[in-house]
Amino acid sequence: MEETSREAVATAVQRVAGMLQRSDQLDKVEQYRRREARKKASVEARLKAAIQSQLDGVRTGLTQLHTALLDVKDIQSSLANVSKDWRQSINTIENLKDVKDAVVQHSQLAAAVENLKNIFSVPEIVLETQQLTEQGELLQAHRKLMELECSRDDLMYEQYRMDSKNTSDMNLIFIYFEDVQRLSDELAKQLWMVLQRSMVTVRRDPTMLVSVVRIIEREEKLDRRMVDRKKQTGFIPPGRPKHWKDKMFQVLEGTVSTRIESTQAVTREADKMWLVRLLEITRKYVLDDLIVVKNLMVQCFPPHYNTFNRFFSLYHNAVSTRVKELALEDLEANEIVSLLTWVLNTYKSVEMMGHPDLCSEFDINQLEPLLPQEVVDDLLSKYVKTFTSNITGWLRKALETDKKDWLKETEPEADQDGFYQTTLPAIVFQMFEQNLQVAAQIDGDFKEQVLKLCLKQMNSFLMRYREEVVAYKEEHLRDRQLPQCYIQYMIAIVNNCQTFKESINSLKRKYSQSVDPFDSDAAIERTLGEVVKEGCQFLLDEVFLDLESHLNELLTRKWLAGSHAVDTICVTVEDYFNDFNKVKKPFNQDMTNEALRRVMVEYLKAVMQKRITFKNADERKEGAERMIKEAEQFKFLFKKLAAGEDTDRLCGSITAIAEVFKLTDPTLLFLEVTTLVSKYPDIREDHIQALLAVRGDASREMRQMIIGTLSENKVSYSGTTQPIFKDITVPTITTTMTSMTSMATAKLLK
Repeated sequence: MEETSREAVATAVQRVAGMLQRSDQLDKVEQYRRREARKKASVEARLKAAIQSQLDGVRTGLTQLHTALLDVKDIQSSLANVSKDWRQSINTIENLKDVKDAVVQHSQLAAAVENLKNIFSVPEIVLETQQLTEQGELLQAHRKLMELECSRDDLMYEQYRMDSKNTSDMNLIFIYFEDVQRLSDELAKQLWMVLQRSMVTVRRDPTMLVSVVRIIEREEKLDRRMVDRKKQTGFIPPGRPKHWKDKMFQVLEGTVSTRIESTQAVTREADKMWLVRLLEITRKYVLDDLIVVKNLMVQCFPPHYNTFNRFFSLYHNAVSTRVKELALEDLEANEIVSLLTWVLNTYKSVEMMGHPDLCSEFDINQLEPLLPQEVVDDLLSKYVKTFTSNITGWLRKALETDKKDWLKETEPEADQDGFYQTTLPAIVFQMFEQNLQVAAQIDGDFKEQVLKLCLKQMNSFLMRYREEVVAYKEEHLRDRQLPQCYIQYMIAIVNNCQTFKESINSLKRKYSQSVDPFDSDAAIERTLGEVVKEGCQFLLDEVFLDLESHLNELLTRKWLAGSHAVDTICVTVEDYFNDFNKVKKPFNQDMTNEALRRVMVEYLKAVMQKRITFKNADERKEGAERMIKEAEQFKFLFKKLAAGEDTDRLCGSITAIAEVFKLTDPTLLFLEVTTLVSKYPDIREDHIQALLAVRGDASREMRQMIIGTLSENKVSYSGTTQPIFKDITVPTITTTMTSMTSMATAKLLK
């Protein structure tokens, strides 16, 4: 108490100190004193009220305890009196045993009298029950049947109690009531028939289905009662338990299975779309039936049957069984796709089990898969194998059809931009597109797998395509007059490669989610590049076959005398490139550059082959001026054809050589040759010797001096520009003689 008082005083001191921190607060001391007095009076009043409440509670509790003690004493006294009376009545109870036996016997006799009435009326009730069953009055028939069974069971039970070992009397009763079991079986058949037609019955006469369920529920209660009595007495009537409820579910399961199995209306032989029709009929039947179950049948069964979920599972299991049977059949590729699309997509969609009217009652995510994953994998593997075989055949057939088009006498079709093309790319990628659309319906991963397979087949197809293009060119070379549209179809082949590439990229963008390149991408790119390169080469070869005789005239005496070989070359090249305008970019540009290079190389070869040796300065001047003029012709032509930036440099090589020939002062020849070498560092010593030999006035000592000096001050080739002299060979004396002999022989033959 003292410590509490000290704490209270300390707290009060702190509060007062807080109130009187400023001098002007001293005027309010009286006000503070009255406020604290009111607070103190309020606290004391609350404490008094709380203590009074506690005291009242204690007083009430003591009163109740006192009352309970008095009640316990009264009960104890009453129990003592009951115990005393019970001991006194034991002898009286033993004296009443004879009365008890008489009562039991009286009850048995009363039951026997009552059963006699039922026994004599058994034939009549049996006949009545038979008629009610045949008339479809199932509830009335069952009530009569229950009366018969009750009479039989009571008689047999009484006999069992009196003498359980007397089987002859038991058999006598059973034989007398033998029609009861037959009536029970016939009624059961009627019940099962109604259940088998439950989908129709629930629409036309739902009360019939309700009656069946009520009968089965009654029998279930009787089964439970008889089983419980057997546990107590050891007796159970014949035919019990009937288990009609279990039988009902078996019948419903069989009905659902039969419903699903009956959906196949046609076979593959009668209709190629048999599986699609079967699956659609199944979908419609299942959806319609489950909606009927939800809206009508659920009301005919007790809630604890969980009717909708039970039927949902029955239909799911029946469909699963049927689908597994279909998966074991020898399905074609399109049938495998139809089945898997239906199983993996349609089944759980809003068109079937995920329908808005059904999903509110059942979570479709709880359903087991219709097909095990290993079966799905087997079907996919089978489809891939069949698809691979089919696509190979389709591609081969498409290529054969395209090859026939190559031999036509009419030009190929042109696209909207005027470029030649054939129908091959469209046919090929239409096949790929159709199969990828089908694969996309099944599964995203499977779509990627089919895309990879298509690209792999595409690579093999392009390799065959390349072989056929080469064979097409070789066949043409045997007779250049055939086929008539060789140039146009070779252009179309080159353009097809560009279309192939664009279509492949389009397929990958549309059907692949992967950003990584496919395994076959590099091979496809390489093969397409080779086909384009060879196709362009074949087209240029066609040009240069026509130019061959004119190129052979270059830098000859005939050329010096005024040949029109270069004019013819330019006209021929321009004419061909009017057709080559139908080649897509960038291939046409590459062909123009390659044609320019090949013309320049052939011209320089003509120089290096030393077909002419100038005899004097006039010939050198005339030849050089002719070369400069022809270089300008080539430059004009190829700029007109939109050749690349290298045109001036390549055509300038002819002009540079012409300057070497045109030089009149032999002492300056070294400087001119040095200028030529600085412009074209890839020129070799044998090229210089060939040029000097064609010039005709360079002495042996001068040639050796020029070659030696150039060797000492050799200009290194940086490789920044494409070399032109690198692949030009200078013929030896033997080669030159052989060539001259061949040319002479050819002239004599002409």
